[in-house]
Amino acid sequence: MNPIDRLVQILDVQPDGEDRFLGENFDAPNGRIFGGQVLAQALAAAAKTVGEDRPPHSFHGYFLRPGDPSVPVGLAVERLRDGRSFTARRVQAVQHGKPILSMIASFQLPAEGLDHQTTMPEVPRPDELPSLQQRLTDAGHEVSGVRQALSSHPFEIRHVQDPLFLDPGPEKTTHQSVWIRPVSPLPPGNLLHAIVLAFASDYTVLEPALRAHGLAWATAGMKVASLDHAMWFHRPVRFDDWLLFVEESPSASGARGLGLARVYALDGTLIATLGQEGMFRVPS
Repeated sequence: MNPIDRLVQILDVQPDGEDRFLGENFDAPNGRIFGGQVLAQALAAAAKTVGEDRPPHSFHGYFLRPGDPSVPVGLAVERLRDGRSFTARRVQAVQHGKPILSMIASFQLPAEGLDHQTTMPEVPRPDELPSLQQRLTDAGHEVSGVRQALSSHPFEIRHVQDPLFLDPGPEKTTHQSVWIRPVSPLPPGNLLHAIVLAFASDYTVLEPALRAHGLAWATAGMKVASLDHAMWFHRPVRFDDWLLFVEESPSASGARGLGLARVYALDGTLIATLGQEGMFRVPS
């Protein structure tokens, strides 16, 4: 099964009773479920209790415990409100009898109103940037294991600045831009594309906090954990091609760092905005 088919399968959570669902897990080499998976599954479970005429417009979730990839994720949906224009749901993602994520998601009947957006910044286009594998090869890193990992990864990620997987960037800055796209086309459906975007939104949004302090994901002894995640969908999501994540970290303090991102389509349309706070414990 190719990575995108597997992704779609995992995000198609299955009924397990009234307003209850079960989700499968991606492989987790580090022993923890990827947070974006649980976010996306919770959103998918909430959406299954809402009419197709109301797409999601926002969600706010708290990561409460690490996810165990060896058991399915249970998803319990509570119907908070069904209004004329807005629908609200609370979702608890549960493993071993305890919540690992708590989310409230809101859905809206499409409506006309005020319309403006910020302008997408001028950055190199994705076809002007090297792939991650090429960057690692050029830097002299052994890539055999990376090739295997990338072969099963559902997304291609291209950093405008140097990626932070193994080495810190050459410049300490609180900003970065990243292009992300699925490795193969997604099936049609705006709801599915929004759920897949929720999955991908957890990849790089905390990196500006690392970049600001000259750190990489592989920094020895560093521990990072996502604390909460919020996302607003401004316009219909089409994840058929590259999306640009324009990211920044306005603050880090108290062993926490905040990451924000604006998500643009190739034509400059602002699709979504998201924010995530993470715990950063760095060796002294």
